[in-house]
Amino acid sequence: MNLVQHTFATLHPSLWLARIQRAIFPVTISKPSKIVLSPVRTWLDGMAIKDRAFAHRICKMIPSQCPFEREVSLGKYTLIKIPPLCKLNPVYNELIALRFRAICYLADTCGEDVSIYC
Repeated sequence: MNLVQHTFATLHPSLWLARIQRAIFPVTISKPSKIVLSPVRTWLDGMAIKDRAFAHRICKMIPSQCPFEREVSLGKYTLIKIPPLCKLNPVYNELIALRFRAICYLADTCGEDVSIYC
């Protein structure tokens, strides 16, 4: 560790704040949602696509884009804009990965045209 790194590590205010926060709020176990949803995530990640009909159902059920973004307007005025909430879904990444595996199965193994799902 050179002099600049040592000085930064010992004198930088953000590191002081981090040390104070760790002292006041000790590290806890991971969030309960992660503990509860861990088996669901593992199950979704381990799901193998081996059937053409199942792959088609997966591609139809899981949308390619987040469908929840909405604008509520009255005439030309926008009253409320609801942002896409898919990233708040705790299993969003696993579902998108499952859809991708289904599309890859249909394209690579079955040799089908998957442009309808894109």
